[in-house]
Amino acid sequence: MLNVLLSGCNGRMGQVIAALAKDRSDVQVVCGVDTYDGITNAFPVYPDFENIPFEVDVIIDFSHPSVLEGLLTFAVDHNVPCVLCTTGYSESQIISINEAAKSVAVFRSGNMSLGINLLIEISKMAAKVFGSEFDIEIVEKHHNKKIDAPSGTALMIADEISTVTEYTPEYVYDRHSVRKKRDTKEIGISSVRGGSIVGEHDVIFAGDNEVLTISHQAQSRNLFAAGAVNAAMFVADKTPGNYDMSDLLRSRY
Repeated sequence: MLNVLLSGCNGRMGQVIAALAKDRSDVQVVCGVDTYDGITNAFPVYPDFENIPFEVDVIIDFSHPSVLEGLLTFAVDHNVPCVLCTTGYSESQIISINEAAKSVAVFRSGNMSLGINLLIEISKMAAKVFGSEFDIEIVEKHHNKKIDAPSGTALMIADEISTVTEYTPEYVYDRHSVRKKRDTKEIGISSVRGGSIVGEHDVIFAGDNEVLTISHQAQSRNLFAAGAVNAAMFVADKTPGNYDMSDLLRSRY
């Protein structure tokens, strides 16, 4: 049985993970961390990572970048691997994560869906094959309550594609303010916000006389919760280092 400390347990995704873990026989949430105390859980919840009396096997974090310092200190001090599902970290925080990874296993991904990460791998393959002959555009769609744009997942897709292109791409988010021909070294990123869309991402490769579109639709937040739990199971016995969904994917094929 994997004992999980769930950071951000009272948030929307935290509650989905807690419900999912309750229905599984191989994992359990033994305690949580959240500054909001307006929800009653089946496990104790603490306002921060100080003085947590439980022994845990792994931390799953779906919270806020401001929590990172306390989380990493706890992880390193107690030798606990962690799964970081939060996005929006600063450059200095990324440095802190990499430093912590020298002592414990750190699994980090901007999107915990196996499907979206498979989309990334296929998109990287397409970018290698097409080279500079195809224009690349990314279109992401989310619900009307999502604050950030573009999504962290769209940026993650663009960043991963950029690792295999023959050139260093320029990300273009807004075309209406500039009247000029599209540069071949651009990756366009467009955002749509409306209704209750959980998350949709299209990667478009547009060439002369043909277009390839690679699409992923998230139909429920449960898939992100399942991905986070699978990541926790994967990283729990790993040696110190940085891990991501590509490592989990490779373990399956």
